[in-house]
Amino acid sequence: MADAARTPSAQVLIAADKFKGSLTAVEVAEHVTAGLRRVVPGLDVAAVPVADGGDGTVAAALAAGFTRHEARVTGPTGAPVTATFALRAEGTAVVEMAEASGLQHLPAGVFAPLTATTYGTGELLRAALDAGATSIVFGVGGSATTDGGAGMLAALGARFLDADGAPVAPGGGPLRDLATADLSGLDPRLATTEIVLASDVDNPLTGPKGAPAVYGPQKGASEEDVAALDAALAHYAEVLGRAVGPKAAEAASAPGAGAAGGIGYGALVGLDATFRPGIDVMLDVLGFAPALAKAGFVVTGEGSLDTQTLHGKAPAGVAAAARAAGLDVAAVCGRLQLPPEALAAAGIRRAYALTDLEPDPARCMAEAGPLLERAAEQLARDFLV
Repeated sequence: MADAARTPSAQVLIAADKFKGSLTAVEVAEHVTAGLRRVVPGLDVAAVPVADGGDGTVAAALAAGFTRHEARVTGPTGAPVTATFALRAEGTAVVEMAEASGLQHLPAGVFAPLTATTYGTGELLRAALDAGATSIVFGVGGSATTDGGAGMLAALGARFLDADGAPVAPGGGPLRDLATADLSGLDPRLATTEIVLASDVDNPLTGPKGAPAVYGPQKGASEEDVAALDAALAHYAEVLGRAVGPKAAEAASAPGAGAAGGIGYGALVGLDATFRPGIDVMLDVLGFAPALAKAGFVVTGEGSLDTQTLHGKAPAGVAAAARAAGLDVAAVCGRLQLPPEALAAAGIRRAYALTDLEPDPARCMAEAGPLLERAAEQLARDFLV
């Protein structure tokens, strides 16, 4: 078929996200490479595993050459967990809040929508500072929490007190009892550290599109819990306004404030973070542009190509950059829920879904690696020979 210019001698760049639940981004690249080379032996392939700021962001940084660091921190329910962050020699760190405060740290099937805390994320940020970070890419997503980042700020030195002068309990629900907030004790190193809030979420803190209403149910929140959390976070923002002035109210409606249960809001207000779409930040950090400059064809992908993909997910960012460079892009995925016209609008010529090869979802996930190699073989026959 004559879908695209044949470029067997050009380098193929694989820039795909993880297939959640089955393959890491690194493993995706390995299996795609194997499949392509079965059809085009000796094909020049480069891989830049990517992430959009959510879970898998630290893994992508480590694959790009960052150094692994670990810290023992407080998990979302108070139990200790081991969290990983990535650090580069010149001082850039990649910190993923899900490593400390993510859903994966909850007991199976047990949620804590009102009491889960981001305290461990603050400890993880402090560990990055202790390791020498002078610039932090703060990836948020996959959180178990809806506490507006209050736990994170408390771990970094802020004080949140009730009417009796006692610290408010962990979680978003207890913020209803907040009487005073004091950010003067925040770690002084934060003032000279550039922090970029990397997220694909642009929700405000509260309201119909806010963190509790949109994401609370995913964390086990009932309708009553959502209402309680929304009121508690609104009160939290009001009290912070008394402590830091108008920027507290402005940040509550800013893009990214509602990310990861409102930790985006805590980062914007307390850490003076700058919000950027996660995939844009990560492509910069991971060295995507130099790799793209050497490529003649690009393969991207993630576990599910769906409407969410079009709103700041990794494949959309990769495809946009590749299209701007005049390169063709194909995608691989576990399942495909976008019509051809939507793929084309995103700059993706064709997508290859594993469910086309194995319709049973359980088997598809269990056999994702071999299936992905088969999909890559077909991709190579369609575009590279």
